[in-house]
Amino acid sequence: MEIVVCVKQVPGTSEVEVDPVTGVLKRDGVDSKMNPYDLFALETALRIKKENNATLKTITMGPPQAKKVISESFSMGVDEGVIVSDRKFGGADVLATAYTLAQGIKKIGNPDLIICGKQTTDGDTAQVGPEIAEYLNIPHVTNVTKIIEVGEKSIVVETDLPTTLEVCEISYPCLITVEKDIFQPRLPSFKLKMATKDKEIPMITLKDMDDTDEKHYGLNGSATQVIRIFPPEPNTDKDIVRGNSDELTETLFNKIVDLKIL
Repeated sequence: MEIVVCVKQVPGTSEVEVDPVTGVLKRDGVDSKMNPYDLFALETALRIKKENNATLKTITMGPPQAKKVISESFSMGVDEGVIVSDRKFGGADVLATAYTLAQGIKKIGNPDLIICGKQTTDGDTAQVGPEIAEYLNIPHVTNVTKIIEVGEKSIVVETDLPTTLEVCEISYPCLITVEKDIFQPRLPSFKLKMATKDKEIPMITLKDMDDTDEKHYGLNGSATQVIRIFPPEPNTDKDIVRGNSDELTETLFNKIVDLKIL
């Protein structure tokens, strides 16, 4: 059995600059960390690996510095990892990102199971996982809260829907996205970190893809584009409204009237 987990390096701080031309985050040189939701995907994969003697790989897309999250995954027990990186991939929206990752997954083989975190902390769209599955033409299930059974030909999971819990059996190859707290993520092992510190992390670029048309990647391949992005204004004392319940109600009503919401 072969498993692939998609991981992402996200800013470790809220102090991130925005490119005024493209409207995307400037990630180079910014303190970064592994996307917290991906830790739950990794833990899920590591447990399945142990119980089923599986091979586990990680894949990430980003600038060269994103190799750090692949190295971190090695220190948790992952067997292999690759980074998908090329300037032509820069500025991608969720659709172009999913297409790029799908192309990268094709290059490293045809895994039985792909696991993604629910979403990322820098985008919060929760769209990339399902879109990868669509590009690979494989079934997928989102919002997985429990792994019930891992069989030779399929996996049985519990998924949390808005009004009910549903049990699904999905045939391989397939993709699942897992919810936070499905398992408690383990800490990296110092012993594994030292043992894998020189482990090779191959880089996949545009020229390595089956589809080398740069119009399908990055900003060129994005169906959407950010027009404007900006940090929220800091709260100040003048923004704080004080008073009893009647005074607060009247103040709020007047603000709504001024905004012409009513």
